[in-house]
Amino acid sequence: MWGLPRLRDLPWRQTREPWAILVAEVMLQQTQVARVIPRWRAFLERFPTPPRCADADLADVLREWHGLGYPRRARNLHLAAARVTEVHGGHLPDDLGALLALPGIGPYTARAVLAFAFERDVAVVDTNIARVLARTTGERLTPKRVQATADSLVPLRQGWAWNQALMDLGATVCRPVPRCDECPVARSCHWHVAGRPAPDPADGSAGVSARQAPFEGSARQARGRVMARLQSGPAPVDELDPAALASLVADGLVSVTAGSADLALS
Repeated sequence: MWGLPRLRDLPWRQTREPWAILVAEVMLQQTQVARVIPRWRAFLERFPTPPRCADADLADVLREWHGLGYPRRARNLHLAAARVTEVHGGHLPDDLGALLALPGIGPYTARAVLAFAFERDVAVVDTNIARVLARTTGERLTPKRVQATADSLVPLRQGWAWNQALMDLGATVCRPVPRCDECPVARSCHWHVAGRPAPDPADGSAGVSARQAPFEGSARQARGRVMARLQSGPAPVDELDPAALASLVADGLVSVTAGSADLALS
């Protein structure tokens, strides 16, 4: 397989432990690989199993997560750990329906755990894979079509390797600005063979990330500032951005008592 000798050396590819895979997949959502690697190791050192994570206060999980952004992911991971502990004896289930029933776990993450931890022959569709499939088929794909296309391609007993290789093909070669001269499937890629006409079929296809709005001045930045302020302990409410604070309270990430805000406990 073209991709195996070229796979990026990522630490979560050296394990098949389901909890470690889940933590990596949740961290990698909208966060660059280079930032995730040291934080993944640190998080697993502190919370090596679902029961250890579930037993911790949410505030401690949020502090360990700080700097990765999108703290709702940490809260959902904490909730998922609690459900795994209560319902599945502390071990992640190897069933798609049971994984999808965990808080914050969507189709991609559930399938990623099945493929990368349990080595099942299921297809995962992240933004890189969706971009590859849209271009090779030459079509703007709907969610149903992109998943069906991915499902049809997984070779028997090669689910782990196939998905990892296809993911890296999109991450390193079939990028938003593609490197078609390096691509092993260029000759069979409908978009490339057609001369790469506009519009790019990846644009608007299901699963392909759109450009994010600027961070500077955004609500995300304001929320991040509040979370950063609370890392060291409680703060008076009147020192914090009111809209950001209200949204964090609504998400269950911050609690307010007697005019003081702090990271939420479990």
